[in-house]
Amino acid sequence: MIKDIMVHLDGSPEDEIRLEHGQALASSGRAHLIGIFTNLLPDLTIAMPMDGGAAAIQVLTELQDQALTDGDATAKRLTERLASLQVPSEMRRLDETYGALSAKVVEQARCADLFIATRPNGGTETPDWSDLVEAVLFGSGHALLLVPPGRHRQGPIQTVLVAWNGSREAARALREGLPFIEQAARTVVLVVDPPSDTKSWAEVEGHLARHGVVAEVATAESQDRRVADVILDEARSVSADLIVMGGYGHTRLREQVFGGATRDMLAAADSPLLVAH
Repeated sequence: MIKDIMVHLDGSPEDEIRLEHGQALASSGRAHLIGIFTNLLPDLTIAMPMDGGAAAIQVLTELQDQALTDGDATAKRLTERLASLQVPSEMRRLDETYGALSAKVVEQARCADLFIATRPNGGTETPDWSDLVEAVLFGSGHALLLVPPGRHRQGPIQTVLVAWNGSREAARALREGLPFIEQAARTVVLVVDPPSDTKSWAEVEGHLARHGVVAEVATAESQDRRVADVILDEARSVSADLIVMGGYGHTRLREQVFGGATRDMLAAADSPLLVAH
């Protein structure tokens, strides 16, 4: 059961869209809504020129002071907006440089049942928080609800598409997605390139049945298509309100790399994604 929902806020127009989704979920589940405002500060150690003197220090200090002042105004506006949502809520603020923000957010997200952010790789019109999304996915231990840029809340989640391949990550996503699946009117389990010698979906079908969910099973061959395209085609075919899938990838020397299908979904999905690792 989802009782703590954390919503990423950054002062951009996407805040309102993320809050729409957070408010709807908090209202339906009587959950606590936490807005976490990431106020980006200039990194003075990187921006400082090697021969920087007192004048350069003054300029950079003024930039930081301005960022803090702007953050005060944004935080005030966001606090008032949260108070108007009529669900239990609180505002938290992090004033950090880009390199430090992700780790700070991960620490906060570990004590939330769900983290809502904008799907990264949405184009140049939205702020790029892909590092933060990756950090929360791999480091929080909880699921992320990733909303496509500009996609307002469409109403209750009626149809859920589960992308299933039998992996640990897919199983984790399924577990995190159960609160949504159990309340949905329709659940479709999609298996891409299923093995020919066994019904690889039988176990998940039975597992969902024991949760009171009668799932439909769809199979598809990718052939020359990307797996993400197969998933997206099925999501559009069934008018999925939510796609549940494992977030694949690994961390190598601090460089976080998404697997191909996950990366492609983050670049193109037009439905909200529930991902877990």
